[in-house]
Amino acid sequence: MPNIFYEQLDNEPLFQTACALKHLPREKIQLATKFGIVPKGSDLRNSSVNGSPEYIRACCNASLKRLDLDYIDLYYQHRIDTSIPIEETMGELKKLVEEGKVKYIGLSEASPDTIKRAHAVHPISAVQMEWSLWSRDIEEEIIPLCRELGIAVVPYSPIGRGFFGGRAVVESLSSETMLKSHPRFAEENIEKNKVFYTRIEKLAANHGCTPAQLALAWVINQGDDVVPIPGTTKIRNLDDNIGSLQVKLTKEDLKEISDAVPINEVAGVRSAQFQLTWKFANTPQPKSSQV
Repeated sequence: MPNIFYEQLDNEPLFQTACALKHLPREKIQLATKFGIVPKGSDLRNSSVNGSPEYIRACCNASLKRLDLDYIDLYYQHRIDTSIPIEETMGELKKLVEEGKVKYIGLSEASPDTIKRAHAVHPISAVQMEWSLWSRDIEEEIIPLCRELGIAVVPYSPIGRGFFGGRAVVESLSSETMLKSHPRFAEENIEKNKVFYTRIEKLAANHGCTPAQLALAWVINQGDDVVPIPGTTKIRNLDDNIGSLQVKLTKEDLKEISDAVPINEVAGVRSAQFQLTWKFANTPQPKSSQV
C-alpha cells in the first residue's frame, strides 16, 4: 500500500513531511494537499475562500516548492468559492494536470451540482466530506452521485470530531480545545449527545474493540470506495485507528450501529461554519451560459 501524506503548513509538520518524502521512493508515495482557504490571522473562522485561477496556480507552485516535489498526486479544492463558476476553477486545475504538476483532482464539501459540473470539465477522483456516525447528511445525495460518477469518497472527522474517541472527550473537554466552539460540544448539546457515546461504547464491547475503532470501522465498512482520514497527534491513537481495520461488520451490524445514533436526535449542527458545507456550495453559471 502506498504511503499517504497530507501537507501541513505548520513549520514542524511540514518539515517532517518533507524529510519523510526525501527518504521514500516517490512512486510509493501518494501526497494529497489542498488550496482554497485563505487564512486571516490565527482564527480560521475569519478565513475566506478563493477559487480563482491565479490563486490556484500560486498555491500549487508554492506547495511544490515547499515540499521540493515535481507533482502533487491529489490536489483538493478545500472549500468551494461560491463567487466563481466551478468551470473556471476546474479549467485551471485541468491545465495543472496537463502540465504534469497535478495527477488527480479532488473537491471538498461540494454540492451535487458543483460535483457534476466540475466532473464535466475534468474527472474528479475524490470528494472529501464529513461523514461519521453522527454526520450522515451526505448519504442521500452525495454518496449515490459519487458512485454513479466513479468518484472515491474521503470522509474527514470519521470519529465524530473525536466524540466517539473516548469518554474523556465526552465528560471533560479541555478549555483550550477548538471543540468548545463546535455546536455539538456546546454545554447545552453535549449533555443530550452523551447517550450516543454510551450506546456505541456498549456495542464496541460486544465487538471486542474500542468505541473509536467501532465508529471508524462503521465508516470503513461503507464500501471499497470509501477512504476515511482520521486525524491524530498521538501514536496510541494511530495504533487504535489501524486496529479498526480488523473490525469486520455485517449489514446487520452496520444497521444496529447506525440505529444507535439517530441523526434526527443529535443536538447541534455538524459544523460551526455550516455556510461552508456542501449544502451552500453552488457556484454561478459561467458567463458564456448565462442568458
